Amino acid sequence: MTKPNAPLSLAFRPFGNSLARASGDGNALPMAETHFDAWIASRYRTLWPEIFEPSLLDAAVDFLADLTQGEPALELGIGTGRIALPLSRRGVPVHGIDLSPAMVAELREEAPDAGVDVTIGDFATTAVDATFRLVYLLRNTITNLTTQDEQVACFRNASHHLEPGGFFVIETYIPELRRLPPGETSQVFTATPTHIGVGEYDVAKQIEVSRHWWVIDGALEAFSSSHRYVWPSELDLMARIAGMTLRERWSDWYRAPFTSESRSHISVWQASA
Repeated sequence: MTKPNAPLSLAFRPFGNSLARASGDGNALPMAETHFDAWIASRYRTLWPEIFEPSLLDAAVDFLADLTQGEPALELGIGTGRIALPLSRRGVPVHGIDLSPAMVAELREEAPDAGVDVTIGDFATTAVDATFRLVYLLRNTITNLTTQDEQVACFRNASHHLEPGGFFVIETYIPELRRLPPGETSQVFTATPTHIGVGEYDVAKQIEVSRHWWVIDGALEAFSSSHRYVWPSELDLMARIAGMTLRERWSDWYRAPFTSESRSHISVWQASA
């Protein structure tokens, strides 16, 4: 936090690297872009400390470990290993896919001997030569895919990597449209002394632009990203297209019931046996 009346420098951090790809049915998909460069990767825990809260991590890892029964798991969007590393310490072999070399570099620096292998690529289309008891995609990352075709491709890719009877888990938010004032298109989703977050909704395109401002080391840092928000029922249909059915849905990792007031969900779909 800066001293009172100290001037702030302003930095804006747009997205970077792109990658061409195709969907599982042969159709071309938009260029994939990584949201996380080296600046974000090195400050990931500082920018989003709430997702590193120990009890939350323990609950998430417990939930996922129960589904694996000790068999291998695949994390889509593995990032810095926030979940993969503690899950691997539970004895679960974990492989990851991620588009950001900078995020993966942080994982390897933190735990060079963890034995967590990572493939660099777009998790909607990148394949690895293995099947898994569990595939999981957490922390709203499904919304980083900004078209319906990309999200369907992701479900198909997850299904492709599942052994018979395996599970696909997604953690994501419920769109906050009910919280928008009449006629307004933006909503503050977080406000702390060092972090302001505002979501701007385009309901015709089903896109939310997430804008962040942080005060870090005396500088005001700005960051924005586009997301395709998606309802649970649409995700259930994507799962059916990919040959999976809904097994369970909760509001959080502690298995609180999912209701009309829930602001997020943990959904588990199962491949046919």
